[in-house]
Amino acid sequence: MTELTQREISAEIADAHAAAAAAAGPLPVHPLRGFAPYRSSVLRHPTHQLVRADPEEIELVSPAFGHSDVAPEESDLTIQHGGEPLGERIIVTGRVIDGEARPVRGQLIEVWQANSAGRYVHKRDQHPAPLDPNFTGVGRAITGEDGSYRFVTIKPGPYPWKNHRNAWRPAHIHFSVFGSAFTQRLITQMYFPSDPLFALDPIYQSIVDPDARRRLIATYDHDLSVPEWAMGYRWDIVLTGGKATWMEPGEGDHA
Repeated sequence: MTELTQREISAEIADAHAAAAAAAGPLPVHPLRGFAPYRSSVLRHPTHQLVRADPEEIELVSPAFGHSDVAPEESDLTIQHGGEPLGERIIVTGRVIDGEARPVRGQLIEVWQANSAGRYVHKRDQHPAPLDPNFTGVGRAITGEDGSYRFVTIKPGPYPWKNHRNAWRPAHIHFSVFGSAFTQRLITQMYFPSDPLFALDPIYQSIVDPDARRRLIATYDHDLSVPEWAMGYRWDIVLTGGKATWMEPGEGDHA
């Protein structure tokens, strides 16, 4: 664990943003692979050109599921065990669309997240926060004809991640969109409005385009909220074009 302070990390973030803004051309939509304030990305990001896969040698049909394999109840992360999970119940819904706002139908969406205390059910997560026996934090769904999806879950808590001294991740939910082959899988994170940790988080700040960062934040939707039951959030995933949703370059850990 590095002893860098949050002030030093914030200064590094500001310097990286200034360097990107000073470079010729538009700001990149996707995160910088070697974003120095995100300490582990410097060590694990690719240092050579990516190897192009031959599509003739890769399975071109969906590798992970059949349409009958994903049950409707898998999209409700609050009913997978014998009791009610702890925390704030939320509904997250939206559409998967392309750059022309056309629906992307029949896509497998997987989600995973920490519980309300900021703890993952993962052997590498040793954060001294309680596990919830009624919440595993994983779910999946298939997009509808209009590209829509809907999950019922618990709002995750922030958690420490040891990037630097007193480092905490903003509350977020991981999303994976599979497409029709392994080579098409895209992974991103959805955040919640007005999180005080945004300015302090090197992963979120590794996206130097402020508009692209804002597109990762869900919108609270009062009409979607259910009285005395759940808060509602709306978040679209845009796969292509100038308003594409940021996609993670890799999943080295659960952060």
